[in-house]
Amino acid sequence: MKASDFLEAATKIHPRLIEIRRHLHMHPELSFQEKETAKYITRLLKEWGIAYNSGIAGTGIMAELPGKSKRTIGIRADMDALPIFEKSTHEYVSKNSGVMHACGHDVHMACALGAMLLLRELELPHNIRFIFQPGEEKLPGGAGLMIAEGAIKGIEKMLALHVYPNLSAGQVGFKPGKYMASSDEIYIKVIGKGGHGALPHLNHDPVVAASQMVIALQQIVSRSAPPNIPSVLSIGRFMAEGSTNVIPDVVQLEGTFRTMDESWRTLAHEKIHQIAKHTASAYGVMAEVDIVKGYPALINDEVFTHRCIELAKELLGEEHVKSLEIRMTAEDFAFYSQQIPCCFFRLGTGSEEKNTLHSVHTPYFDVDEDALITGSATLGWLAFHT
Repeated sequence: MKASDFLEAATKIHPRLIEIRRHLHMHPELSFQEKETAKYITRLLKEWGIAYNSGIAGTGIMAELPGKSKRTIGIRADMDALPIFEKSTHEYVSKNSGVMHACGHDVHMACALGAMLLLRELELPHNIRFIFQPGEEKLPGGAGLMIAEGAIKGIEKMLALHVYPNLSAGQVGFKPGKYMASSDEIYIKVIGKGGHGALPHLNHDPVVAASQMVIALQQIVSRSAPPNIPSVLSIGRFMAEGSTNVIPDVVQLEGTFRTMDESWRTLAHEKIHQIAKHTASAYGVMAEVDIVKGYPALINDEVFTHRCIELAKELLGEEHVKSLEIRMTAEDFAFYSQQIPCCFFRLGTGSEEKNTLHSVHTPYFDVDEDALITGSATLGWLAFHT
């Protein structure tokens, strides 16, 4: 099939993809609670006569289209939504109050299903496995659980896309090599001896100690990180439940550490512990440090991703295929990229005219639904020709 014919076929199923995407958008479910979402997807698979296994890692689904060879290419779509109250006024607004597809996973599922519709009409050169994965937004991440249950066994290479309002609908973006950061959560409990704010000499002030700790922790990146390794350390929560004249006994700090190198990641964790403990000691207080190790860095296979770039240009035209920079956000697709060659790319969904330039993870996020054509066609085209 020629590229133009493939795009034309995607355009013909566009109304069905809009219907699917809007149903999923109206019925979002939180991480690892995607029961109704899974039921909806399996109903479609039954309707289309596609073999599948369900109940993987809880609500995960695997479906496979058979091909002529024993090779298998994988396509991942995540299913979970976020705890956000949607503030849009369109007719397909979330019906589950306080839960919203604010990261575009409804689009990811619709595009994977669209690719499936396109590919099932063709004689495939190899098997194509579709993985509908729970819990991308929440540790420990559904990807690792799917892997543990054998979801990628036999898969040679794997694809996934993610919505991106910074690109226009009709465009896609790629970044070979290191693309997204690892993500770890930092929890520090600073324990002192509180008391009256007017009598600080009688206290061991955890507020002052924690304040110095925040400043000192910033120097891990500015003075200890190798300058060629992207790193971020941010403290986003400082909880000191005293008052104008009360110094509390305890202060809680919470933050994140992100980087793209595993050796440096391990060393940075050690430095976080050291700085917290030593700063606490200098101020006569104690520090309890807990670092929850999250997703690893997402690394796109260089050879595979360059091949996908050329295929995307063949399908969409060179002017619609963009180069991306590294990002310090995280994605649990990184777990797959540690196991097999992967290509994780971006799907443009932005349109000023359609008011879809709002960032992900915000209550007004929405997409230009013309992107469903591009997303389903690109996933299908890449999987067919890989």
